[in-house]
Parts: sequence; structure tokens; C-alpha cells
Amino acid sequence: MPLLGDDGHKEMVENLKIIAAKIAKPLAIILISAHWEKAIPTITQGANPSLVYDYYGFPKQAYEIQYPAPGDPNLAQTVFSLLSDKGIESALDDKRGFDHGLFVPLKIMYPEADLPCIQLSLVDSLNAREHIKIGEALSGLEYKNLLVIGSGFSFHNMKAFFAPSTTETQSMNESFEQWLIDTCSNPKINEIERTNRLVNWQNAPSARYCHPREEHLLPLHVCYGVAKRACKDFFELNILGKKASVYLW
Repeated sequence: MPLLGDDGHKEMVENLKIIAAKIAKPLAIILISAHWEKAIPTITQGANPSLVYDYYGFPKQAYEIQYPAPGDPNLAQTVFSLLSDKGIESALDDKRGFDHGLFVPLKIMYPEADLPCIQLSLVDSLNAREHIKIGEALSGLEYKNLLVIGSGFSFHNMKAFFAPSTTETQSMNESFEQWLIDTCSNPKINEIERTNRLVNWQNAPSARYCHPREEHLLPLHVCYGVAKRACKDFFELNILGKKASVYLW
């Protein structure tokens, strides 16, 4: 929908362009997608991954999108080895392509498709602490100018997107957003408390309304695990009529 000019995604498109202009152009990208879950962390290793149109019911153009970014088998192997060194069992996949969690934001941010990319799956246990630990392991990567992207959504209740908004649902959406912004950006929170908040995210106000299933929140946990500090910047957006937020470390 963002790539097809949908009005409800205009702020998201503009925000991704702003972020791309704000940071130095990376030499490679690791992207954790909310749309790929495996029993153990799995890394794309193909040199020229195809695209995975992992959605249905959209216009024909949605299945004609192209984003021929190269893979990075060497970086994939490095990530695999690093996770193993940290005691995290993982796997390499040289067949899987890039899903829309990758090609939608990157086609907006880096339309030239000239940056090598790898995708990292979520773990299907959806355990919050486990995903922070994956990020902590990734923080040991020695790679110049590497961009790590958590591609998910701070609000992901699909029924709510297409239901009439009420004062109550708006308040539920906003209360979780305020909690998440404070959790990720407040420099007065120490990292033990910040980690505990994110691990126990379901205790936040209206957490399960905003995330009936948490797969779209967990890419954020991986990014926090890499950084282990308050974010450098955050952005508040309106997407499909709901409050959402983006975090930059």
C-alpha cells in the first residue's frame, strides 16, 4: 500500500525518506522482518534473492514490484558465526527471498536497490527476551557502516485498522504509544529497567489491543538489543488512521 500511493501511508513514506536522508548511506543492511518466523534465527544467504510476495488480495501492481538488491553471503555467514559464538543456534537459508518487510521500506529509502541486504527471521516462540539477546549478539558485529532495521509496526491490530475509531480505541492506541516512546527514548530509565519493560511489554497499557500477536513488535526488541541505550530520535506518525512510532538509534 505505501508503494501504490495509498493516502493512509503518506506519513510513513515521508518519514522513511527523512530517515534515509538523516543517516549516512550504509554499506550493507541487516533487516529483521516481522513477516518471517522460524524455530531458530535464520539468515538469508542467497547472492541474488528473489522477492516473496507474501500477501494476497491486492491489485495486480502489488505483484509486479521489483527490488533487485543483492544479497550478502559473506555477511550472512558472519552473522551465523557470531550467533553461534554467543551460544545462539541459528541457520542459513540460501533459497529464501526478500519479503515485503524488506522491499517495501527499502524501495522508499534506497530506490536504487544497490545495497547488499540480508534478512534475519524472528524466532517463532515470540519470546521478547530471546529477541533482545539476538540483538545483543549482533552488537558484536565488526562491520563498517552497517544499518540494522527492525521492520515491523508499533501498532498492529488488523481488525482495528478497518473498524470505526472510537474515543476508547483512540485512547488505547495512544496510551500504548506513549508507553513505548517513553520506554525507548527516556534517558532517565536505566538499561535494566528498559530491558525489563520491553521483556514484559504485555503489561503496558492496552498492549494486547495494539498487538493481539506480537510479531510486529519484536523487530524493535532486536534493535534495542543491538543498541542497549535510549534511542537517538523517535518519530510519531499517523498510519491508516492509527498512531504509530519509529525509533532511530
